[in-house]
Amino acid sequence: MANETTVVHVTHEAIGKIGGIGAVLQGFFTCKSYLDAIDRSIIISPLFTTEGSVLDRLGENGEVLYSSIDGLINPAYAPAFRKLESYYNTGIVYGRRTFIDEQTGIKSSPEVLLIDVRYVNKGIINDFKKRLFEEFGIRSHLYESLWEYEQYIRLAPVAIAVLKALDAAKESTAIIAHEFMGMPTALAAILEPYCDFKTAFYAHEVATMRRIVEEHPAHDTMFYNVMKQAHKDKLYVNEVFGDQSSFFKHALVEAAKYCDQIYAVGDYVVDELRFLAPEFESADINIVYNGIPAQQISVAEKLASKEKLKKYCENLLGFKPDFVFTHVTRLIRSKGLWRDLRVLRNIENQFRAQDKTAVFFLLSTEVTQRPSHDIYNMEAAYNWPVAHREGWPDLSGGEADFYAKIQEFNAQSRNIKVVFINQFGFYRKNCGSRMPADMEFLDIRKGTDIEFGQSIYEPFGISQLEPLTFGGICVFSSVCGCAGLLRDAAGTTEDVNPVIERNSLTASTPDISGPLKSVDFSNGLKNVIIADYTNLSTMPRTGKTSLDDFDYAQDGYADIEDLLQIDWSVRDQIEANISEQVAQQIIQRLHPFLLSQESTGEIESMIRTGYELAKNMTWDVVMQNYLLSNLKKTPNKVHT
Repeated sequence: MANETTVVHVTHEAIGKIGGIGAVLQGFFTCKSYLDAIDRSIIISPLFTTEGSVLDRLGENGEVLYSSIDGLINPAYAPAFRKLESYYNTGIVYGRRTFIDEQTGIKSSPEVLLIDVRYVNKGIINDFKKRLFEEFGIRSHLYESLWEYEQYIRLAPVAIAVLKALDAAKESTAIIAHEFMGMPTALAAILEPYCDFKTAFYAHEVATMRRIVEEHPAHDTMFYNVMKQAHKDKLYVNEVFGDQSSFFKHALVEAAKYCDQIYAVGDYVVDELRFLAPEFESADINIVYNGIPAQQISVAEKLASKEKLKKYCENLLGFKPDFVFTHVTRLIRSKGLWRDLRVLRNIENQFRAQDKTAVFFLLSTEVTQRPSHDIYNMEAAYNWPVAHREGWPDLSGGEADFYAKIQEFNAQSRNIKVVFINQFGFYRKNCGSRMPADMEFLDIRKGTDIEFGQSIYEPFGISQLEPLTFGGICVFSSVCGCAGLLRDAAGTTEDVNPVIERNSLTASTPDISGPLKSVDFSNGLKNVIIADYTNLSTMPRTGKTSLDDFDYAQDGYADIEDLLQIDWSVRDQIEANISEQVAQQIIQRLHPFLLSQESTGEIESMIRTGYELAKNMTWDVVMQNYLLSNLKKTPNKVHT
């Protein structure tokens, strides 16, 4: 990279991790190859609240250097900032936030710029909206009543002006729009007549496609088959699913075609972008996978972490399980949590016959971290997290809905029990007195036997692969973007787990109640199970479904109107078949985790294999192989 390279990240996660983008920024700013190549990094976001003190303004590990919101007027920045604040009628918070990788010790402190957009000069914003329509066809009048849209529009002109004030508006400056939130600033940079910014859209998802997948009752089973056929038929989303222009995120994401480059976090994201509009067929779209952690541990360390989890289960439920299953995720529809329960029901049937037990720790919530005193009160009052009650500080609406399914499962199951921990922070302070005192978050990654992640929509899926380096078995769906990186890391262009994806399982399920037996995993990676819930060949032809009129799996072609008729009943039958197959594979692969003397060598092999894969999937590897090479080739624009 050339000297004085500046990268500007426009996002909603400037001061804290909310979701996937926050994890990406953490990866970037603690990645040696990124820090070696990029001289200066700036994170830009709207200021979401003026509450709290100046000490809270940039979050944990933040240092405020200037804040007109708090009366901190640093003379080093005041002359330029005060002029802009007056002109735009805004407030500016500027400083640094330190990112630290506790494992490697690498840290950096990128600049952070927050703009108070509540009262920005309307005349300036209206002029900007006019240009957005004239140059890019964005009709802001359709969306300006939506604050989620309006705040990022207001951010854009101010952000460009402040970058100029910070001497960051140069040819070597690349503005990366993380998702739709950053697109108005990228478009403002394109419109800027005096600065040759480079612009890139970083697609952590495709919002249009996420909405379709989540809202349709057949979810991924329908969508990805329809999209595959649409590509063959040269059809695009508006033609297949109707006009999407009323959705503000669609309008902003579609404008990504005007950026110099587009980065996509997974293979399916590339396909989804191509499905947006014909212009994306020729757009410069590059895959930039996310990275995952790679840390080598011993068998003893893994077993010690598992013992803590087993002890926690004993404290909660009165028994020490043979196996520990986990799922760490956000509680949103796209995560497909009901699929976990379907798989577990099939495993339960085998465990009853084989006298084996398991606990499934589900760490998921849709709200912020609950105060410790509330957790301890709920624990004392009604045995949280074994039991829950609706309403704050316990179950939110979505949590209550899913907890009803968990209650049903636990009532019917004898050998597997689900513990729903609706709390951030896997520590005793945050999770109650029955958690072992020395428990830490990494224990649930190190000690788990199985990590689930069978999403219906998952552009990448960092969380699904985090236990990989510790020898855990990762179970995720074929639509997860991390499958592509896994193929690269494994050095193959073939499916990394053809057993599930090609529906070639045998009907027999190994008995794990007796002596340890050897299982042949030569047909797939033993640390990974990929479940393909989009595979229509697993759907039995009954004469009662819309799929009976064609054999899509064999001839590779189907009428798109037929595929659009795939409904809940079709998905339900496919999920029933696939979940049974996933359960069979899990049981086959649980042998090493019986913790017998003979299994130690197999556990060591699982750890070694997982680490060898993970070390080829770290942020450093991803940065060098994907992002930095693409940043280098971003063309310089010539203004006329």
